[in-house]
Amino acid sequence: MEIHKFSEKLYQVFLSHKTKETVEKYVLWIAVASFLIHLIVIGFVNFDIISLEEPSKLLNNPIAAIYTPFSFILIYEVYLLIYYLPKSTSIYISKQYEIITLIVIRRLFKDLSDLSLSADWFSINNDLQFTYDLIASIILFYLIYLFQSQRIKSSLYAAHDSIMKPSITKFIGAKKKIATSLVPILFVIAIYSLLNWSFGLFQQSPNGSVSFKNINNIFFEQFFNILIISDVTILLFSFFHTDEFHKVIRNSGFIISTILIRISFSVSGIINNVLIVTAILFGLLILIIHNKFEKQLALEKANDNHDELV
Repeated sequence: MEIHKFSEKLYQVFLSHKTKETVEKYVLWIAVASFLIHLIVIGFVNFDIISLEEPSKLLNNPIAAIYTPFSFILIYEVYLLIYYLPKSTSIYISKQYEIITLIVIRRLFKDLSDLSLSADWFSINNDLQFTYDLIASIILFYLIYLFQSQRIKSSLYAAHDSIMKPSITKFIGAKKKIATSLVPILFVIAIYSLLNWSFGLFQQSPNGSVSFKNINNIFFEQFFNILIISDVTILLFSFFHTDEFHKVIRNSGFIISTILIRISFSVSGIINNVLIVTAILFGLLILIIHNKFEKQLALEKANDNHDELV
């Protein structure tokens, strides 16, 4: 009982609505400050106040300064993902989709500062990646809209069954514990990534070029590994709550979607974009089919109740 109380207290400290508002306020201020600092550093580099043999692409163009505040906003989005984990599986998954879409958008800001405006657009790797990301971001934005629409339908079906069963209470409790444990992990990985990133701005690789090949993967590659583990754990706990086929398939499908997103960090170019789009499209189709099951079950239940009244 004492362990349960301590766990609930930690949950309130890390993931209460008040804490969320506080974190949001501080992250916004940090994002604004980081944007100004990045702009100042770019100015120092351009005016040779800071001398670097081969500055990072993030220190060449003021447009690239948008990349830094976007990174802090993305970390806040990860916090929101953890915040919604105990509350709604579908919102939790939609947050994953929003995060990977924002990563693609952030990459666009980085690539914008390094575009080569020439007739050889489709033969230049950076310009091609910019084109892929531009198209992918539109597709992802629309897929998330469709997913959100299906999520609302799913919540309407769930509203018909308003009785809070003991198994549901235990399942939510398990998700709260998992979410609470993810917060310090998020904090540690974020601090480590920030320090690594800051040193990387001024650190050059042995061949003389700035080592920023996988800058978009920093923090998120490691965190999505942890998400996969937590998702599998939640899936196992869900069997104590329900063994309904369509819910098991939905939860399993969402894990596959998360794994596809994680794999996307391991590749680049158009394959990266294809994997991300495929991951969200797969999750969307899984939710659409799940909702059809829910609708059918709701109709059957309504018919059974009607027969009992007759």
